[in-house]
Amino acid sequence: MSTADHRHTRRDYTHAELRRGDLHENPLGLLNDWLEAAREAGNPDPTAMILATAGADGQPSARTVLLKHVDPEGLAWYTDSRSRKGQDLSENPQAALLFYWPETERQIRVEGPVTALPGELADTYFHQRPRGSQIAAAASTQSHPVAGRDELEQRVRSLEQQYPEGDIPRDPAWIGYRLQPELFEFWQGRPNRLHDRFQYHRVGSDWEITRLMP
Repeated sequence: MSTADHRHTRRDYTHAELRRGDLHENPLGLLNDWLEAAREAGNPDPTAMILATAGADGQPSARTVLLKHVDPEGLAWYTDSRSRKGQDLSENPQAALLFYWPETERQIRVEGPVTALPGELADTYFHQRPRGSQIAAAASTQSHPVAGRDELEQRVRSLEQQYPEGDIPRDPAWIGYRLQPELFEFWQGRPNRLHDRFQYHRVGSDWEITRLMP
């Protein structure tokens, strides 16, 4: 069995600092600022976020999804509800999100309950996607076993023949989710691991801001 020692793998964080005066009263404003800063810094996937869920058994699982829109109610993404994450959320509608942008040495954690978006929003976004992405979503029962790549590609060919032009119908299982934030944490890397961390905790309709130790 091979082994590897990563105890000497490290770097220092010197890109920026985060002070109380830099914060927005509403964390969604700072989230949008940091997303745009990551984009401008050259991150190829600034909207990529780790979504962590747990089912009724409490077993956590995590994967990367893409943030699709932010509104006053929260952060939204789209996926197949038959997937592992969809099943987890049907049993335990609580989740955590994590953004990490190495270019700006920043990360954001978000926690809160998750609700399904109305079907019409899923329809609108589904039909904005490239045709190839529509076909892929319709061909796949996400997270379920498949005999091989050939079977998956045959499903794609069948859909292409069935719908030779125009949009592909959205499967009702392909839906949107919104996490309604109750907690944000903004982390800015700093030299010698003395990082800047600020937590927003929802109190009624307001946000209570606390600086955390690194």
